[in-house]
Amino acid sequence: MLPFFLLLFSTCVPASPLPTILVFGDSLSAGYGIDIDQSWPTLLQAKLKTQGYEYLVINASISGETTEGGSVRIGAALENFNPNLVILELGGNDGLRGFPPQIIKNNLRKIIQAAQANKASVVLLGIRIPPNYGVRYTQAFESVYRELATELSIPWIEFFMQDVALDQSLMQEDQIHPNAAAQPILLNNVWPVVSETLSK
Repeated sequence: MLPFFLLLFSTCVPASPLPTILVFGDSLSAGYGIDIDQSWPTLLQAKLKTQGYEYLVINASISGETTEGGSVRIGAALENFNPNLVILELGGNDGLRGFPPQIIKNNLRKIIQAAQANKASVVLLGIRIPPNYGVRYTQAFESVYRELATELSIPWIEFFMQDVALDQSLMQEDQIHPNAAAQPILLNNVWPVVSETLSK
């Protein structure tokens, strides 16, 4: 049977007999500008199968999403899918809009704590923003992920876009969103930490 993949969640989706991984992010995970079958969450589903893991990947990422929006909709996502693992990739849109790092941190904390209260593990994907936002702001923004990972004792990836963000050949014309060729690299960035949280 082919892997079952959902782009967006619906209250009509029946409960899966398989343990579930929920990818909860923005356009970097939603497959913006590329075929959804090429996105790293879809590749994750395929890799899980080849590696002998029986998990269902549900991609509840929305392009343009902010941490505030995520904090509002996480409850419904948890209720609908009851995930075993949440891969949280949010904050980039907040940073690009110059939102206060403390507010970003508070929103991410709400999402993480909601997932933990629902007995889900969480992997946090760190994001960076261009240096033109100023050293003080960029450092404060990037420290949000490290501080939350320490505070809430969750595994994290320092820079989700490692080896992609500064390579123009791996970015779409807007130089913000990764292209199809970048998706396997994003998956490779995520896989070591994610695989450590899974059981066969």
